[in-house]
Amino acid sequence: MSLRDQIRIMVVDDMSTSRGLITQALDAIGIRNVASSADGPTALRMIDTSPVHLVISDYNMPEMSGLHLLHALRTTPKTSKIGFLLITGRADKEIIDHGRRLGMNNFVKKPFQPQELKTAIEAIVGRL
Repeated sequence: MSLRDQIRIMVVDDMSTSRGLITQALDAIGIRNVASSADGPTALRMIDTSPVHLVISDYNMPEMSGLHLLHALRTTPKTSKIGFLLITGRADKEIIDHGRRLGMNNFVKKPFQPQELKTAIEAIVGRL
């Protein structure tokens, strides 16, 4: 069984269209074990009951930004080792540097192509 058949991913984005685009890109790559959430707090609760290998999160979300979600994951022993990929339309150096300091594994700038997403994921988890 290949990694793409085993990996479990959580997509977090407050925009349903963006969640759909990310999920479609994952499907095109062959990744089908995908859960999604419209916000960070819900994602954290879902991950607590159904662990994942990788979180793909939007940066700009109300209530809890992608970097706040990353911080929550990294400061909780049970989730501290989950891979984290930030997707953002604002790939400012300041945001990326802050993400790296918090333990972000990689990022992709919106808009993206499925191959870009695959490359970014493989940099975190290995060849799919």
